Amino acid sequence: MSEILLEKLKAEMKIKPEKVALSLENFIREYTEKLEREGAILGLSGGIDSAVIAALCVRSLGPKKTFALIMPEKDSKKEHTEDALNFARELNIEAKLVDITPYLEELGIYKLFPLDKFLSWGRLKGTLVRKAYHFYERKTGKLPFLESLSGFKDKEYSAYLAKGNAYYRVKHRLRVLLLYLYGELENRLVVGAANKSEYKIGYFVKHGCDDATDIMPLLNLYKTQVRELARYLSIPARILNKPPSHDIIPGLADDEEVIKISYEKMDL
Repeated sequence: MSEILLEKLKAEMKIKPEKVALSLENFIREYTEKLEREGAILGLSGGIDSAVIAALCVRSLGPKKTFALIMPEKDSKKEHTEDALNFARELNIEAKLVDITPYLEELGIYKLFPLDKFLSWGRLKGTLVRKAYHFYERKTGKLPFLESLSGFKDKEYSAYLAKGNAYYRVKHRLRVLLLYLYGELENRLVVGAANKSEYKIGYFVKHGCDDATDIMPLLNLYKTQVRELARYLSIPARILNKPPSHDIIPGLADDEEVIKISYEKMDL
């Protein structure tokens, strides 16, 4: 791709964040009224997408009508939970911390990882998962992420792929269950945080908290455009500048390590 074409594409990707923000604020407000809700609820992860959603909800509905659920589990990085809690305080919104570890333990999810009872979250467990991910890639010449988008019939290491999917996907599906539980108890609109980049390549959990919600305001924005909007909304630098991560698979903390391309390149 020539430099001229590259610069042209980058220019075309630019948004007018003040206009986009206003449009999304109106969208959130209109749907809250249309569905006769008394406010909005979202899952706040400590990442940029959910932070942008929280900020837009506050600008649209006000802090008193914006409620955040923060739902870590034992594989979650503490820094993300701390960022979510701190940002909720900065927005002056009500936030509830729900540790979903006991629910996942009851379902036997952690037992799918054979050494889980010997390994806590940390370098060792993460290192083993990362090595297994890259071993599959080297051995088969295929990305586990792409292989996991369909079934595993006749695929190498299919049992491990199936367990891996079950291990991480249930986390987001449990989160959406809790979002709707609290949302319906308080008559709130459930707002998702998926963006266009992730949705187009299937990098989300089907029927999870970034898919099965009432509205997804960021679905027409690429990840790079979400970052541009985040800067306009004054999202804290600690959230804006850290590597993008779904934080559901130990050892694979960086989205771009999983999908093997930067969002900047993919979006073009």
